[in-house]
Amino acid sequence: MQLYSEHYVSQKTERFVNKIWRLDNSIGESLIENKLVLPNGCFNLAIVSGNAIEVHTSKNKYEMNEGIYFCSQMTNKVLVHIQPKTKVTIIQLHAWTLSMFPKYDLSNFTDSIIKINSDELPFKIEIQSEIQTLLNTINFYFEELANSNQNIIEKICKIIRVDEDEISVSEIGKLLNSSQRLLQIKFKTATGLTIKKYIQILKFRKSVDQMLNADLEKMSLTEIALYNKYFDQSHFIRKFKDVTKTTPKMFNPDSYFLSQKR
Repeated sequence: MQLYSEHYVSQKTERFVNKIWRLDNSIGESLIENKLVLPNGCFNLAIVSGNAIEVHTSKNKYEMNEGIYFCSQMTNKVLVHIQPKTKVTIIQLHAWTLSMFPKYDLSNFTDSIIKINSDELPFKIEIQSEIQTLLNTINFYFEELANSNQNIIEKICKIIRVDEDEISVSEIGKLLNSSQRLLQIKFKTATGLTIKKYIQILKFRKSVDQMLNADLEKMSLTEIALYNKYFDQSHFIRKFKDVTKTTPKMFNPDSYFLSQKR
């Protein structure tokens, strides 16, 4: 049985959905404990079938029995325990995707999880859906939106993702011909994060990916730190510890669910 698997949406749907991933302990007889997930700047829709999972964020502990859950932006590592006979499917949504539905105010919603009803979603999801059925549903819905214009949140995120340096909010404001204050308010409402925090999360994840591939890329910890615009190695280690509660040298990737697509 493969506990962790990744599944990719169509090219058009990638504008809004990063990927779908699954944690499958459905035929397991024992509890899978102490697995970790790192923040990556995405929202998640979690579909739990079978028994339950227990999730610890920096704010709370959540017992997630069978159902559908909306997971906010995470700013620290998340601890997961998966009960036997349980399967969890995660639809990973880009930071700007929720801004397509402006009725949601997420200003104060980070490191949190809420249970939702299926009829609250704009597309129909069955708890027991097979991956291919779910992919078809997600592709069908989001491909319809793919021709829509970018809103301000998507534009902010795209500027941050394209820029190789750590761009400032002031520079983003100039590029979008908008005040910093207005951008900050709109971004916080749509994502729960400040623009600066979003930049920090993306920078952190990029650093982790490079660190895991350091043998291939021949990059030292100092080089990774400087490449990602940390002041120095000490600054990188301090920020790394803020999220993971451990140092880069003590980091054990086998304890984490990390993307297979690096």
